[in-house]
Amino acid sequence: MRLEKLIGERFKEKPADCVIDSHALMVKGGYIKYMSNGIYSSYMPLKRITRKIEQIIREEMDNIDGQEVQFPVVMPAALWDESGRYEGIGDELLRFTDRNNTKMVLGMTHEEAAVHMVREYAQSYNKYPFMIYQFQTKFRDEARPRAGLIRVREFTMKDAYSFHTNQEDLEQYYDRCFKAYKRIFERTGIPEVVSVASDSGMMGGSISHEFMLLTSAGEDSIAICQECDFRANMEAAEFISNIKNNSESSLLEKIFTPNIHTIEDICEFLGDKTCNSCKAVVYQKNSDDSYVVVFIRGDLDINETKLVNFLGEQIHPAVITDESGLNAGYIGPIGLHINNKAIVLYDKSLENRNNLSCGANEEEYHYKGLDMSRDVPHAQFHDFAKIQEGGICPHCQKKAIHISRGIEVGNIFQLGDKYTKSMNMKYADKNGEQQTPIMGCYGIGIGRLAASVCEAHHDEYGPIWPKAIAPWHIHICAVRADDEEIKLFADKLYNKLQEENIEVIYDDRHVSAGVMFADADLLGVPLRVIVSPRNMKQGIVELVSRDKTLNKQVKLDEAFDSIIKSLDQI
Repeated sequence: MRLEKLIGERFKEKPADCVIDSHALMVKGGYIKYMSNGIYSSYMPLKRITRKIEQIIREEMDNIDGQEVQFPVVMPAALWDESGRYEGIGDELLRFTDRNNTKMVLGMTHEEAAVHMVREYAQSYNKYPFMIYQFQTKFRDEARPRAGLIRVREFTMKDAYSFHTNQEDLEQYYDRCFKAYKRIFERTGIPEVVSVASDSGMMGGSISHEFMLLTSAGEDSIAICQECDFRANMEAAEFISNIKNNSESSLLEKIFTPNIHTIEDICEFLGDKTCNSCKAVVYQKNSDDSYVVVFIRGDLDINETKLVNFLGEQIHPAVITDESGLNAGYIGPIGLHINNKAIVLYDKSLENRNNLSCGANEEEYHYKGLDMSRDVPHAQFHDFAKIQEGGICPHCQKKAIHISRGIEVGNIFQLGDKYTKSMNMKYADKNGEQQTPIMGCYGIGIGRLAASVCEAHHDEYGPIWPKAIAPWHIHICAVRADDEEIKLFADKLYNKLQEENIEVIYDDRHVSAGVMFADADLLGVPLRVIVSPRNMKQGIVELVSRDKTLNKQVKLDEAFDSIIKSLDQI
């Protein structure tokens, strides 16, 4: 490939609207072009990278007995009605009606399509287990796409679905896929990826893991124990409270608290800490706008994912009206009068606590001396709180939790029978009895993985692509290609590398060395070969690796062999 023919511009300045390095470098380097919010076109360098990523994944999926298939991007809504997700999944699913007035969807995930493909085939136990996988375009109407390819609306994904007759078989295959994912990330150049326990979310299932590249540019928060091997997405991490009950409970006392609305203000007014208070956080269900009141320790925040999972439906922050029966700023668990559609919940951080302050459900009044066991005996407690920096590890019970940022580069789920049961997939067991198979699901976003590798491997000048996925392996820079001697030698070298099927990009443009090297940095090719007037005068060429670990001069007649040897060393 001659660089002068490469479509796409490379820019000197960093784009102003890029919030993370990988996004900026991919725009600046001519990898992607913005089309619409969360939608990008890909230029040739990125296509070569993603094609190599796909091949690595394909090899690893084939190695664990996967069968490559392809599902449609467009699916009938009736298929999603079978699983119950057409109405329940939310606004991320793009719904439309075709010319025949048939309701359709753009696939954001393909569990329904996978069950549809195999449910007639797999009607006997002797067909199991098996796994099918695909590379396909997805569309998820994200509310807040950001950071280039890290969070987009249209993307390419490898998704795989395994089918099993029992939990033990699913767990064994899940472990095989877990190990295959580790190999994939090692081969694509980010072996530092860690696995974390995660929330299954809309996918369903009971056991799931995310594979995270820990980086400050990440949008996910990861709870990591610094004393043991516990790692979990904050959405799935259990909060452990260690504040003990006071030995004696005070009398419940109503206090006049004029113009005081916040937990911080009431605790300051009473001369106490926020951890010794009970606050109310109010939501409304998306389905019917009914209220959900959650009482939690005053210094904690609600983990909305935990709450959504508990309720089984989506929520939004409440708009408190006069008709609601709620007195904003003074909501408490005693004397709470609210319509019968409302749900009142209690976080575990309040269990067995006493001598707390709380709202009195009356304008300008609070209680102090609240004893949960005595004053709210009907309360049932659940885990709704966000885990905190320095918090208690759910595994080793030590105060060693550190919150880190990460990019999710892959996920795996034990789905169970969520889709096979709802879509009436059955098989006959050895005794001829009808049974429901169970599933696993395994996904990797291709563009996000490429961007994550860039995020992990770059300098201020551009990406440093690992050799396994680099767009080319050799980048020839013919400085002063208008010099006949230089052009003749560089052309000969380029042709010989091509004859040997070495992936090479050749820059023989009539531009300055500075422009040439800046473009080479942005393309991030592992090995640069510099043919210049000064080098030719000395009878040498320069070999420089993009990561700067190799920099040497070799004789002209040894250039080809030295290039091949150096490439092997990178």
